[in-house]
Amino acid sequence: MAVVYYADLLRRGGSQGPDDLVSLDEFERELVGWWLEACGLPEATAAGRATWPLRQALTWLAKRRGLGQPAVEWFVAVCFREVAAYLRDPARQLVRSRVAEALAVQRPSVVIAHSLGSVVAYETLWAHPDVRVELLVTLGSPLALPHAVFPRLQPPPVGGKGGRPPNVARWVNLADPGDLVAIPPGGVREGFLGVQEPKGQPIHVFDFHKVVHYLATPQLREVLDGRT
Repeated sequence: MAVVYYADLLRRGGSQGPDDLVSLDEFERELVGWWLEACGLPEATAAGRATWPLRQALTWLAKRRGLGQPAVEWFVAVCFREVAAYLRDPARQLVRSRVAEALAVQRPSVVIAHSLGSVVAYETLWAHPDVRVELLVTLGSPLALPHAVFPRLQPPPVGGKGGRPPNVARWVNLADPGDLVAIPPGGVREGFLGVQEPKGQPIHVFDFHKVVHYLATPQLREVLDGRT
């Protein structure tokens, strides 16, 4: 088993910490706006996206989901800074190259990709058709996030649909119904052809997006055992 690390390729310079909402740049805030709209925030519309107060919007979301606001703010600052960094070149190409190198060396039959890693794995597998994978499992994936991720994928969706990479024999997506990254719920199943998604079941009461909880679920064990 091998784990591919690429966070070092997504860091940008600056003295402010990675958990600072104030330091989000214009593109990062735009992505947060699209995500808030997908979460159901009424003010996050095309007309108002540039003017809503970010912390107020996150207060609304934290209360709606029964979450602590500091944790939500930290999640937004870290997550969307990484997503924005990945969507910009050259980081996108560098990250995919690192993953492609690992795939070429390891030749895995199973690839498990979590969160932004599902976007990286999806694009890398499409870009390297010579790498054959029997099973791709995506966990807590933002692949279907409208405007922010889905239309920016490489290759882009065709006719409003993405597709299973042709070198992947089977693709299974797992998402906690309350996962704030896997937005909209059921989006991967509905937005992509050739993907299986078992009925959503809670992964963890509080830390529903953490990879450690996804990896410990009976659902994943069933997928890996071929029972799902």
